[in-house]
Amino acid sequence: MAGHVFAVGADLRRLVCDDVLVPTDRSLRVTAGWRELLPEDLVATEDDGGLCLRLGWSGPERVLRAPGGPSPQVWLVDTVDDGLVDDGDALPWLLDGTREALDAVARRPVERPVNGRARRLVALPALGTGWGGAAGQRGTLLARLIPVLREAAERHGLDIALVLRGPSDLAAAQRVRRGEDANWALPDPLRAVAADLGERARRGQLAVFAGAGVSAAAGLPTWEQLLDELAGRSGLDAGLRAGLDGLPAQDAAALLARELGAERLQAYVQERFGPARYALAHALLADLPVQEYVTTNYDPLVELAAGDIGRELTVLPFDEAEPGRPWLLKLHGDAAHPESVVLTREEYLAFGDSRAALAGVLHSLLLTRHVLFVGTSLQDDDLIRIAHQVRTAVQAPGAAPRRRSGTVLALREDPARARLWERDVHTVAMTSAGTSPAEAARLLEVLLDLIGCLSTPPTGYLLDPAYRGLLGEEERTLADRLAAVERDLPERVTTSATAEVAALLRRLGSRTRGRSPADGATQPRDDRVQEQRPG
Repeated sequence: MAGHVFAVGADLRRLVCDDVLVPTDRSLRVTAGWRELLPEDLVATEDDGGLCLRLGWSGPERVLRAPGGPSPQVWLVDTVDDGLVDDGDALPWLLDGTREALDAVARRPVERPVNGRARRLVALPALGTGWGGAAGQRGTLLARLIPVLREAAERHGLDIALVLRGPSDLAAAQRVRRGEDANWALPDPLRAVAADLGERARRGQLAVFAGAGVSAAAGLPTWEQLLDELAGRSGLDAGLRAGLDGLPAQDAAALLARELGAERLQAYVQERFGPARYALAHALLADLPVQEYVTTNYDPLVELAAGDIGRELTVLPFDEAEPGRPWLLKLHGDAAHPESVVLTREEYLAFGDSRAALAGVLHSLLLTRHVLFVGTSLQDDDLIRIAHQVRTAVQAPGAAPRRRSGTVLALREDPARARLWERDVHTVAMTSAGTSPAEAARLLEVLLDLIGCLSTPPTGYLLDPAYRGLLGEEERTLADRLAAVERDLPERVTTSATAEVAALLRRLGSRTRGRSPADGATQPRDDRVQEQRPG
């Protein structure tokens, strides 16, 4: 079966995947940012130019498997031609190296993809845009690289993530992909859902709710798995542990909390759900142009993924909200503040009293936005209570006809549950009941990828000179006139009007007066706040 090519804004070093392609040259030098993916004893020397690795090429090959691993396995790819390739042949040479690298990756047997994923995931940057021969030709490279990646995904059955750091890079990649209908092997009903949600996100009408299923792809436990882990640490005898299965989950959690004690429980939650690598789904959700996120998860992975593309999320209720800045509400607490975690029956009961203000935020979103629920089956008592309260409010005498408050992306068909919630949300199943959960979760990632593509503003690279080759005649004329406005802006911003114009230019791909891009990406600053204005 064919794989899929994702385009995602993320930090490739922190994305959960099986294989990573790292650009290098014939001297096997890499930029210092790749250090954390490499064994320390592999670094021979370091200077301002980067790290020189204690390896060598055995011949004219351009791909070298780095020792260490196993997850992710690093593959070094020669992307620097050292002037030996004619200018007109530089891009074909880079594309040939990409094909060679992906062929080598496919030859390595992998019995089970990371964290039980249905397909092996290979991640790479836009190869050659740093030291390589594609610097300054990013638009042309993307237009030719994406078909090469798609061919490899089809041939080898791999999922491939093209990982981009800058907003202009991601916007340009999405433009290329929007012109190729073959990118998404999705049935027509799911394509229609993606089109609807993508338009809502683009208009600033969408909010996101992320449940435990999103973080399971990063190797974190679901609710049931967490109880099993806590039971293993509790010291309960076999009889009592077996009896936990007969208790409601919140009561089982209460018993385990009592056995462990508050201090041990909080320490475990802080360690287990602390900063780590995030899954592809986290990055795809963080890339969406939405302003409001809500989660019942304790981990920081959504905010880490957002921060890696320049979207610093205010985490509520622990940080102070700022006007215009995107935020994430931790409805059940945060591992960084373990005393805030809601886990036991008593804590759930107290939630309705002590945390009414937090529930009120979700009330507001359900009344004023369309909420996209991902990774949750809507069985949480707090969600049920909140949905009931919203339903009661909108059915008040004289209220307008009710609209659905959101869309639930469910892994598999569950007609009874969908019917139960049909007055409140539209439930969309990825697959039929007989499909494996892993394959259904992968299809959900593909759907999120399409939503992200359709919601990405089509002008995010307009002023980035590296993407001028993607522009039509009218767009080039507009880009030239806006570039003149940019040149006339004062170096020091002193008024709100100037700041607004500068932010607009950044959103259109400006590199803020000639600053050099980082290796493989433009500066990861994101000014999408202004795009959240409804309409």
